[in-house]
Amino acid sequence: MSYMGTAQKLFDFIDNSPTCYHAVKNAEEKLLQAGFERLSEKETYCLEGGKNYFVVRNDSSIIAFSLPENEAKGFRIFASHSDSPCFKLKENPEVVLENAYVKFNVEKYGGMILSTWLDRPLSVAGRVVVKENGELVTKLVDFEENLCIIPNVAIHFNREINKGMEYNPQVDMQPLWSANKEDKIYSLIAKKLDVEEDAILGTDLFVYNKEKSAYIGWDNGFIAAPRIDDLGCMFGSLEGFLESGNSEYIKIYCVFDHEEVGSRTRQGADSDFLASTMKRIGVACGFEDKLSQMYADSILISADNGHALHPNHPEKSDSGNKPVLNGGIVLKYHGNQQYTTDAYTGAYVKDICKQNEIPYQTFHNRSDVAGGSTLGNISISHCSIPSADIGLPQLAMHSAYETAGAKDMEYLVKFAKAVYES
Repeated sequence: MSYMGTAQKLFDFIDNSPTCYHAVKNAEEKLLQAGFERLSEKETYCLEGGKNYFVVRNDSSIIAFSLPENEAKGFRIFASHSDSPCFKLKENPEVVLENAYVKFNVEKYGGMILSTWLDRPLSVAGRVVVKENGELVTKLVDFEENLCIIPNVAIHFNREINKGMEYNPQVDMQPLWSANKEDKIYSLIAKKLDVEEDAILGTDLFVYNKEKSAYIGWDNGFIAAPRIDDLGCMFGSLEGFLESGNSEYIKIYCVFDHEEVGSRTRQGADSDFLASTMKRIGVACGFEDKLSQMYADSILISADNGHALHPNHPEKSDSGNKPVLNGGIVLKYHGNQQYTTDAYTGAYVKDICKQNEIPYQTFHNRSDVAGGSTLGNISISHCSIPSADIGLPQLAMHSAYETAGAKDMEYLVKFAKAVYES
């Protein structure tokens, strides 16, 4: 069962990527091991045909690309995102209650299913900016141990809880992390990073679910993990990118941050990151004046997970489009272009799948239900490239612990490889 080997690699990637910063760092390490050269946006790009490069923006978005030996016809692009819904620590995060408890003051990041975060072992990870030798330096931190928990209110104090509960994030969702009012998270960070506490000038710290990825089901047919949306697509497209062979096209692996909060940041899909990188490639390789022409012979696959048929609520699915776990990649359509797939790009995806014996499924929202959106239509507004939206089928999207099919990751890797080689 080769798919279990791919699923295990996904487990390792997710379990070692508690935040978007760690996910991008892990992708960077894979690229370096594969011989890619890191570029800096602060410097002029000096590129050679047949070589491989990548660039990171703000520690949480990454674009890698492989140049063909000869003149390129266009681009083959896979785009996913590195962030997932969770809680973010505010500045001055400690809240002391009754001189007995210390809580973290947190706010929501993205659209979360709040109840799924209760009564689970949680920890804190992210990035810290410190001043060293007159420079601002970013360091990653992960406490790894079970640092905190968000306790439920006992049913004895809320007899109606099973009839429905509206959670107030400022009241109900503050994680408990210490019984000593003297404990300060920045002091612990300073010790962990071996820096002076007053050298810490900035933090982006997030609460994450400590539960590990796991197989579920009698035959290990399902997988469950935190952050499957969208680390599954980030991982699967990277594997396909690294496995793909030579092409007449410039192959681009692209991961944006902040999809869960609208993408309108300097490292989000609504930034110039992708468009400016392609322009800089054109300048360095001498074809800047042909970019618009090359866009017409390109494809962008927006990879973000889709909703599977729910075993307890099948009525939530569209009557004619019901993706299931282990049924293959999901090709997503939306009449109002929340998803970018049209007749042409949908045909492209289907043709790739048929040629390579990759199962695929289609998804539409019910016509009376407002669905989500993703980064495809945002990114192509900056560079007019034909695009299709795909993903893997999953359950409990935006839960602290999500469910997917064990076989589907291998289908995604195979599909990504085929797109890059097409």
